[in-house]
Amino acid sequence: MSFMVWINPSDVHSLKQCARRVWYEHNLPPGFETTEANPFDALVVSMGNDYEETVRLQLSATGTMATAQSAEHTKALMAAETPIIYQAQLVDDREEFIGYPDFLIRQADGHYQAADAKLARSVKEGIAVQLGFYRRLLGNGLPALAYLGTGDVVEIGDETNPDVNEYIIGIRSVLAQTEPPLVRYSETKCKACSFYEVCKPDFVEREELTLIYGIDSRSAPGLERNGITTISMLADADPASIPDIPYLKGLEKKQRAVLQAKAWKTGDMYKLNDIVLPGGTWVHFDIEANPLTKNCEDHVYLWGFLKPGYDKNDFDYVWTDSQDDDRGGWDGFLAKVEGYRVIWPDVRLVNYSNYERTKIKEYAERYAMQDHPTVVWLLDEDNGPLFDLQKPVRDSLILPVAGYGLKAICKHEKLVDFQWEDDDSGSQWSVVQYVGFLTESDPTKKEAMMQSILTYNRDDVIATRRLEEWLKKQ
Repeated sequence: MSFMVWINPSDVHSLKQCARRVWYEHNLPPGFETTEANPFDALVVSMGNDYEETVRLQLSATGTMATAQSAEHTKALMAAETPIIYQAQLVDDREEFIGYPDFLIRQADGHYQAADAKLARSVKEGIAVQLGFYRRLLGNGLPALAYLGTGDVVEIGDETNPDVNEYIIGIRSVLAQTEPPLVRYSETKCKACSFYEVCKPDFVEREELTLIYGIDSRSAPGLERNGITTISMLADADPASIPDIPYLKGLEKKQRAVLQAKAWKTGDMYKLNDIVLPGGTWVHFDIEANPLTKNCEDHVYLWGFLKPGYDKNDFDYVWTDSQDDDRGGWDGFLAKVEGYRVIWPDVRLVNYSNYERTKIKEYAERYAMQDHPTVVWLLDEDNGPLFDLQKPVRDSLILPVAGYGLKAICKHEKLVDFQWEDDDSGSQWSVVQYVGFLTESDPTKKEAMMQSILTYNRDDVIATRRLEEWLKKQ
């Protein structure tokens, strides 16, 4: 097995996600077949490439630009005082560093400044480390530039040096290991990783504590220090005998942890408290939003509802054909709920998780409508119509699931057992479909894409209805 020695900043994101992931990326498991990126990630990459081309065209208008073909060619272009070098390759043979900044921009003093086109809305840690790494390769003290998707250009300076040092030490340590590093399980991160099927059996065999909902890398070490090293041991533990440990303090949290371990072992559900649901006329509510927008503000392209009758034919919605109609969609949503309020004065808009409330707040701020009567009514914490169905689930039940998302609970055959018409559908899938809808010129295909999104959203609100019915039976 060979190990990569040269350090480059392209591993920043993977290392931040998981040390084992980045190790496997450089040391593929036997028999592992590299798969294509999922459609959403592929879309993000494609849009990033498009944005890079936009920035390239902007910079090329300010001076002569040449594309580097190699590290040696990059040096030659710098020696020739080329104003802008595209797709540069920087190498430090002594440190065994290599980097690929999108652009090198020559300054008046003859030094070059590294720059990257980033579709992101802000400079996150990974971006800062990447650009800080390029600064180290150049070694001239100039700040690096991040051309963000918002249109802002942000300077990255010496403040990133400690993070760059930490990254270099961390990645060298990981890649020097001869075996995959020991890591903790994370339902969200692990399920999105290409190596999920490689790692998951090992976690299960070892009964890794972080497989349990509510136990993570912050609380698991405390349990292990107290002799509880497996899920079975946690399931058999007396909650009162477990001392307070970081992120697992108080008898109630410990009782939940023990019951969650029992649920993992047996597949059974445990009821903690009576399930309290509000009265009124329920209208189930779910939205679909596009985070990959031209002005970097999430665009809600679909506001979906399931009205009384609660059948497929009772699905209702507000749709926007493009981000240009963002305000129209928002106004349509407000008009829709105002209409429901007239028909059902006791209407409840029931959603799953806090996402819908958050987006309503964002839209109210976007269009300076915080004082609009309908917005005030919607966001009233005490007497408003919004009700998060996830709250009574978490407050009252311990379920045999790794995460308390709507699909995990509703698809479970021992729980709600509701199946979506399109099993591959999901929030990221919906975004991919919508972006395809925006660019599709064939009316028939365009209509089919819209209908597939509507079907997915319809199933989401029907699922919350089925969850409501299931909860009432409990």
